[in-house]
Amino acid sequence: MSIQELESQVAQLSKPDLDAFAQWFEEFVADAWDKQIESDMANGKLDRLAQQADAEFEAGQCTSL
Repeated sequence: MSIQELESQVAQLSKPDLDAFAQWFEEFVADAWDKQIESDMANGKLDRLAQQADAEFEAGQCTSL
């Protein structure tokens, strides 16, 4: 199925079905993001950023929220 076909099908959904689809899609995207972050962490892709954040914290370069 193409993007255009998906868009056409979504545009035809009733309000309740569109709401349910939107909720499902939001959760789908969030889960995909979580999996990507977990993969990046496991592969060490975020190590440099974590080290930089630690160094900035230790140097007092952080502000309170």
